[in-house]
Amino acid sequence: MSEIQLVSRPNRSFLGFTIAAVISFALHVAGAATEATEAASELQGRWSGTIQIPGHELVLVVDLAREANWSGSATLPGLNVKGAPLTDIKIEGADLYFGIQAMTGPSVEPPKIKARLSNKKLVGDFLQGGNSARFALEKIGPPQVEEMPRSTPVAKEFEGEWNGGYELLGYPRKVTLKLQNHDSQPASADFVIVGRKVNNLPVDRITQQGNFITIECNAFGITYEGRLENGEIHGTVLQGPSEVALVLHRPK
Repeated sequence: MSEIQLVSRPNRSFLGFTIAAVISFALHVAGAATEATEAASELQGRWSGTIQIPGHELVLVVDLAREANWSGSATLPGLNVKGAPLTDIKIEGADLYFGIQAMTGPSVEPPKIKARLSNKKLVGDFLQGGNSARFALEKIGPPQVEEMPRSTPVAKEFEGEWNGGYELLGYPRKVTLKLQNHDSQPASADFVIVGRKVNNLPVDRITQQGNFITIECNAFGITYEGRLENGEIHGTVLQGPSEVALVLHRPK
């Protein structure tokens, strides 16, 4: 009696379904990757628009560029913020997240942006201190990411301690500024403003050209611009939309 061998044959219907599923998944992944690449490409550029703050609108300009990594800067003219670096830039498809290194303080976190690319616009929320405001930006050109200028040494006439004071929002402030050179390195500064509390401002940049000096503190959004005249520095403190005169003199 001859033996009968049973040979199992693959289920062609199941095999065809499996192959189709694999191809469909691969196409989906490729499509998602293509969309992400296109979205990333579209995000590069200079974006301009307004934040809807209750009672008024606030202009916001964002520059986004990508080389090896993403970089960017933000400008808010109404708050005296120009070219503030973007931090923790994160892009997920058409969604964009980043922080702005400005308008902060000891108990105030820097603002954050949560946005989405939709119909060739960046729309989203400006978040800070538990508050949220909607914004919409349109691309107006290629990116112009601000490169923050480096600090310079200062002339001997500027070195040392300076004192002064000003009033803002009805409260007096006392100011102490100490400038110091470091051989061939940029100058450093101790910048202290005492109002209702003591604020030791972290100075980001000190630049001097001739009789003019500029001291910038991005964290607090404060800039001091002054001119050396007759042994005193006559200048202006810029903080947000506020501008107040500040004359610095040598301690007596």
